Amino acid sequence: MLYQLHEFQKALLQPVSSWARAASEAFIDASNPASKVPGSERLAASYELLHRLGKHYKKPEFGIRSVQAHGHEVAIHERTVTAKPFCNLVRFKRFSDDVETIKSLKEDPVVLVVAPMSGHHATLLRDTVRTLLQDHKVYITDWIDARNVPVEEGEFGLDDYVHYIQEFIRTIGAKDLHVISVCQPTVPTLGAISLMASAGEETPASMIMMGGPIDARKSPTAVNNLAEQKSFEWFKSHVIYKVPPTYPGVGRKVYPGFLQHTGFLAMNPQNHLQSHWDFFQNLVRGDEQDTDAHIRFYDEYNAVLDLDAKFYLDTIKTVFQDYALPNGTWTVAGELVKPQDIKKTALLTIEGELDDISGSGQTRSAHGLCAGIPKEIKDHYEVSGAGHYGIFAGRRWRNKVYPKIQSFIRDHQSAHHKTRARPPKSEV
Repeated sequence: MLYQLHEFQKALLQPVSSWARAASEAFIDASNPASKVPGSERLAASYELLHRLGKHYKKPEFGIRSVQAHGHEVAIHERTVTAKPFCNLVRFKRFSDDVETIKSLKEDPVVLVVAPMSGHHATLLRDTVRTLLQDHKVYITDWIDARNVPVEEGEFGLDDYVHYIQEFIRTIGAKDLHVISVCQPTVPTLGAISLMASAGEETPASMIMMGGPIDARKSPTAVNNLAEQKSFEWFKSHVIYKVPPTYPGVGRKVYPGFLQHTGFLAMNPQNHLQSHWDFFQNLVRGDEQDTDAHIRFYDEYNAVLDLDAKFYLDTIKTVFQDYALPNGTWTVAGELVKPQDIKKTALLTIEGELDDISGSGQTRSAHGLCAGIPKEIKDHYEVSGAGHYGIFAGRRWRNKVYPKIQSFIRDHQSAHHKTRARPPKSEV
């Protein structure tokens, strides 16, 4: 019923939001008499804020058309390599007409970015991808909103997530691949690579884990505390709802994105209130740069997706209640996950000093679990002054974190990749 009420409320707000946008434009249009009304700037700003508070936010595009790479501007074409019911493996192909640039691009390392499936779309990592494309061939997991997946496709659990990652690694080729997991997927990514190692499969050249709950017992945050304080049955009965008839996934049990979004806002309500007040003030002043930055952020932040109920509940129990990975009790399709079996994959963990989602030490605990990886190919980096989002987006990501990742990847490229010659092509 809650999902239906949310949809009803959204339907009621849409006309109000559209009217507010029209009113805002009327008060700033110099040809409209309304713009001559005293205080028209404040009225326009008020209506624009009302519009943005009430509008429906659709999934944004990555929108990466070109990047600077090896001293030249190269075109980017986004394409789906593998389409699965719950996720698309997307590649950002780089194109150039310059022969020398093509040669350089062809020798760049290959990176798979495993995006979080935790309420936001993979486009949240747009800055991550854009930066990586300067020096890497980049793939990303683009998770599909569960409300758009017909029930005939079956459930999607944590085991399925692990199997998806394994399939994507095999599709790209593990030998020269560097896997970057951001936040939630650090656990299933470590599980996927552990199982591949245990089975004697080739594993990626490196795995880079950023701000994830490998061991959620360390420095617990509000997210961890909620999962620990509430019972599994509470989550099952209080946050799981069926998708209403207006979507392809009608009848599917999900953890709705709007509930996740409410939780995000509740963690830092004062910050969001201040941000919207600043937005209003900037609109009144005509500060286009700051207002555009606010719009870009909240267009992404407010666009949320539903999670299949099985995946959400599996994650709550396995990661945040049973601590199955650090306890050595996690099984995937009957197979015990043994990180100690990983021998050749280099490991870099990254944490933000001020991360309020994955606390200090949670990601770093991967080093103790991966006892089979030699110390000389392990590293850890704590980003001073960075919160959760700062480790993969913004100034700190570009100036501090990315150079560390770039250097780590280059240091752990396989000799095979460094020495083999490849004829230049028009696309990479």
